[in-house]
Amino acid sequence: MKRILILSSMLLSMMAVAQPSADDMQQILYGVAYYPEYMPEPRLEQDIALMKAAGINLVRVAESTWGYQEPADGEFNLEYWDEVLDKLHAAGIRVIVGTPTYAIPTWLAKKHPEILVETRSGKALYGRRQNMDITHPVYRYYAGRMIRKLMEKVSKHPAVIGFQIDNETKHYDNWGANAQALFLQYLKDKFKNPEAMNNAYGLHYWSNSVNSWEDMPAITGSINGSLVSAFKQFQRSLVTLFTMAV
Repeated sequence: MKRILILSSMLLSMMAVAQPSADDMQQILYGVAYYPEYMPEPRLEQDIALMKAAGINLVRVAESTWGYQEPADGEFNLEYWDEVLDKLHAAGIRVIVGTPTYAIPTWLAKKHPEILVETRSGKALYGRRQNMDITHPVYRYYAGRMIRKLMEKVSKHPAVIGFQIDNETKHYDNWGANAQALFLQYLKDKFKNPEAMNNAYGLHYWSNSVNSWEDMPAITGSINGSLVSAFKQFQRSLVTLFTMAV
């Protein structure tokens, strides 16, 4: 216990020495996520005053409100950003704009239910965020269009200092047909022939061996640990492919 108390005392002393001065704090970006769309009534000026009082000089915006910014297919509601960015800029608050692609709007799920991700447990239902298939070309089309429209509106505003691509980006446990097809192509490129894959993953066990690429089954039902592990590793590359595509 004595050693713990001594170590705690040392850490507290180091923290006290490292505390920045008031002048230093003016150069540090101290920020929050801010969603003017969430407020039941306009209170932008009040929020800005509260942020200024708290020493906040940076906000991240936009990444969670696709449905507000595009309430119907191709109908964009982006004019409110003029007032938001102008007033933040006047208050000396800088802005990072996030692209609103990780929470799809209701109309998109209704029109294109095929973009909902298929996990190993089945098809995702609408209602939560992060429920889409980031490999699906239809989803990528709408996401890319939303990004371009938003960037046309805000990218040159002097308040904006940077951008965030998507949010908390993951593969969302994608076991769907697109992910399976991409994985098959990955296996073809890696092993050149099925027998090399069979030997690498021990697929002769329980007659899991593949003699033709056309016979390759979906990984969803596999209990071969090596093959499933390879697929899960491949799933992580889907994030890179998505961010490059949009």
